Amino acid sequence: MPVGNRRGGGPVLGGRDIAVDLGTASTLVYVRGEGIVLDEPSVVAVDVLSGTPLAVGSEAKRMIGRTPNNIQATRPLKDGVIADFDVCEKMLRYFIQQVHRRRWSKPRMVICVPSGVTGVERRAVQEAAEYAGARVPAYIIEEPMAAAIGAGLPVALPIGSMIVDIGGGTTEVAVLSLGGVVASQSSRVGGDELDEAILQYLKKEHGIATGSRTAEEIKMALGSATPLVDEMRAEIRGRDLLTGLPRTLEINTREIREAIEDRVADIVDAIKVTIDRTPPELAADIMERGITLTGGGSLLNGLSQRIRAETGMPVWMAPDPRLSVVLGAGRALEEFGTFGEVIFDDTPE
Repeated sequence: MPVGNRRGGGPVLGGRDIAVDLGTASTLVYVRGEGIVLDEPSVVAVDVLSGTPLAVGSEAKRMIGRTPNNIQATRPLKDGVIADFDVCEKMLRYFIQQVHRRRWSKPRMVICVPSGVTGVERRAVQEAAEYAGARVPAYIIEEPMAAAIGAGLPVALPIGSMIVDIGGGTTEVAVLSLGGVVASQSSRVGGDELDEAILQYLKKEHGIATGSRTAEEIKMALGSATPLVDEMRAEIRGRDLLTGLPRTLEINTREIREAIEDRVADIVDAIKVTIDRTPPELAADIMERGITLTGGGSLLNGLSQRIRAETGMPVWMAPDPRLSVVLGAGRALEEFGTFGEVIFDDTPE
């Protein structure tokens, strides 16, 4: 099986602790004492007949939309939760084996989940980690808390901190104080929903069908949340829905902004709802300290300006927004005495 994008040197040989950001779009792994050692797309290519994984991560992502009938390239997570348990467990096992090769010792693991998941969905993540080789029990940390820790916010102090984590499957908005979540909103709108909105727009307005990878590339190149000073254009290729033949189309940033407008508005609404639920003293803290953005979706052009304009609050981007969640989970591992209270397991009493 092709090896994924391994950061750093060889496999980790000690029975060390591992933090995992199991995301809809990407999975990142942090090893205690080493930092982030793996950053891979959450994609698995599976043999349909035998169920055997043929490729995981970047290699599997390159196969999306290009596989024969006997191979299926799939994402085992949807909207931040597990959609295919067996495939997710195989993917997680593969990633763990890349960073932890000692079979006679199981690593202690902290794994991230969205704040809005049900108890059943949370338990499914925990069981997938344990079946994949984590020491029992696998520990859970909610993504907004991990993102805030990773962004360097003072979550343990009696100060209001607001975090907006926009991932591939979900947008997590939370106000944190004294190591806990005071107000939160979890919306199943993320980068994948923006991609889908672009696909549907191209079908409806231009009669052209493209793949999800092309939609993601369009979003990254032309996507914006506010009007730009210099609007950009690009050519895309797809299949004409009328003739069935390949066709080239020129699109611009204004069209893509129109395509994703409803989804961007959903993200802004989630932020407004959370602010509305926040106690006045903490809201005053946020007004002074601002809103911190994390997650790959926060890199959308003009999004911070849009949020600033609609909320009237300062908006800051975390130093490395894509990595904030896994860095926070990793820091919680490194400083278990300080952050142990925000990590919990779901084993019955």
